[in-house]
Amino acid sequence: MSGDKKQGFEIAQSIDKVEHYVQDNKKSLSVIGGTIVLVVLAYFGYNQFIVKPQEESAREDMFIAEQYFGQDSIDLAIKGDGSYPGFEEIVDNYGSSPSGNLAQYYLGMSYLKKGEFEKAIEALKNYDAEDDITGALALGAIGGAYMELGKLDESIKFLDKAADWDKNNFTCPLFMKKTAFAYEQKKEFNSALDIYKEIKKDFPLSTEARDIDKYIGRAEAALATGK
Repeated sequence: MSGDKKQGFEIAQSIDKVEHYVQDNKKSLSVIGGTIVLVVLAYFGYNQFIVKPQEESAREDMFIAEQYFGQDSIDLAIKGDGSYPGFEEIVDNYGSSPSGNLAQYYLGMSYLKKGEFEKAIEALKNYDAEDDITGALALGAIGGAYMELGKLDESIKFLDKAADWDKNNFTCPLFMKKTAFAYEQKKEFNSALDIYKEIKKDFPLSTEARDIDKYIGRAEAALATGK
C-alpha cells in the first residue's frame, strides 16, 4: 500500500472510531455538551446582568470620588460626601467590576496620604494592576508604606518589584532610588552604592540621575568611615 493510500486508510479508521465512540457514548456526550452550554450561558449572564451594570454604576460613583482625590480632599474621597460614595463604599459595592478594582488603587493611595499605612498596604495588595504605570506605583506605594512602618526588608522587596515592573525612565529609577535609601537605612551602603551607580549608567536622562553623584558620594563616604 502506498504512503498516501495508507495515510488515507488511517484517517478513515480514525473517523470511524470517533463515530463509533459518539454512538456508544451519546448520552454522556449530551450531558457534557449540555454542561458546557450551561457554563457558557452562566458566564454570559454573569457578565451581562451583574458585571456590566455594576461597572456602569461604579464608573458614575468613581467620577466624584476621583475629583475629591485630585483636590486632596482625602476624607471625602475615602468616605464620600453623603450624596456620593467614597472609595471604601465603591470597593464594597462594586469590587468585581473594573472601576471597583481601580477604586482599590485610589483607596490605598488615599490611606497612604493620610498616614494609615497598614490600611494602605491592604488595599493596594488587593488591587489587580490594569497597566504598567499604576502597577508600579501600587507596588512602590506598598514599599513606601512598609518603610514608614520601619519594616525595611518588606519595603525593599516591594520597591524592587516596583522598579522591575516596567523598565521605563520614570518609575524604574524612581523606585530604584527609594530602594537604595532603604538599604542606607539598613547601613548596607554597598547595596545602595550599586543601585546609585546603576541609575547613573542605565538611566542617565532620568530625574533621579540629575543629582545621583551626590548620593554616590554619600554612600562612598559612609563606606569609608564605616558610619
